[in-house]
Amino acid sequence: LTASSKLQAQAEMQNANATREQVLLLVNVSYFSTLEAHAVLHVAQQTVDTRQLLLDQVSLLASNKLKSELDVSFARVALEEGRLLLQKAQNNADDAMTSLSTALGYREPRTFQLTDSSPSVFSNTNAISQLVETALAERPELLSLRNEHDAALRFAKSQRDSRLPTVSAVGMVGDAPSHDSHLPDNYAVGGIQLSLPLFAGGFYTARQHEAELKAQSDNELVRVLEDNIVRDVHIAWLNVNNALEQLHTTEQLVRNAAEAYDLAEARYKIGSSSIVELSQAQLSLTSAQIANTNARYDVLIQQANLDYQTGALH
Repeated sequence: LTASSKLQAQAEMQNANATREQVLLLVNVSYFSTLEAHAVLHVAQQTVDTRQLLLDQVSLLASNKLKSELDVSFARVALEEGRLLLQKAQNNADDAMTSLSTALGYREPRTFQLTDSSPSVFSNTNAISQLVETALAERPELLSLRNEHDAALRFAKSQRDSRLPTVSAVGMVGDAPSHDSHLPDNYAVGGIQLSLPLFAGGFYTARQHEAELKAQSDNELVRVLEDNIVRDVHIAWLNVNNALEQLHTTEQLVRNAAEAYDLAEARYKIGSSSIVELSQAQLSLTSAQIANTNARYDVLIQQANLDYQTGALH
């Protein structure tokens, strides 16, 4: 019974560790999401500044009859679209900061100065078996359930032992206060007591079977949780690799979009293309920059999730 209680206490400690890791995961995801939202906000602000500059230049050229009013109208439309993007990005940044404040335990939203993080090189792309082994050895939920299973086995053994005879020794010494001449002044007595649980109505047997069934149930729960952990680790590992691939792709996309924008801007300045082509190049560059920003922080979020799935989030 003592061993069973100790194992139950260890299981509760692992439950506390599991809750702690869930809080850490929430804080990490909120932190990276806030960084991502502010990075997108920075891209949106740059987009507005660039389009404002283009509008000023086109307006000046139109006033000198070098560009048409249609170009001015297209530039104004592009600027307003950029402002809409900026407003949405600002709202998303405020929402992310509020979520981070809640994750950190603050009741009211607060503003934090966050340090940016860059995705580290993920070097375990071919070590999925090692990650699975780490998860099966470190996940606190699994350790807790294993302790509960061991505790149930110990408790079942104690219920089996309760059906056995109990032998106890009893002894007593004392002094006779009456001091009768026919009796000794001091006395001592001892004996052996044997208890047999003969007429318990199957109570002890039923408790033993109940404890054994509980242990079997816990064993099945352990097996199911192990299967789920293996699945979750594989999914998290795939998500990390996919996020890294998207990061590489969006980096190349930004480079190509930037080259296309520079070319479109040069063509527009010499009058060999329309402002529609330039606006489309601006839109493609902004979309590429936002996609790259999202991919960059998605790597960090997916890495944090993989650390959580393997029990390495500390």
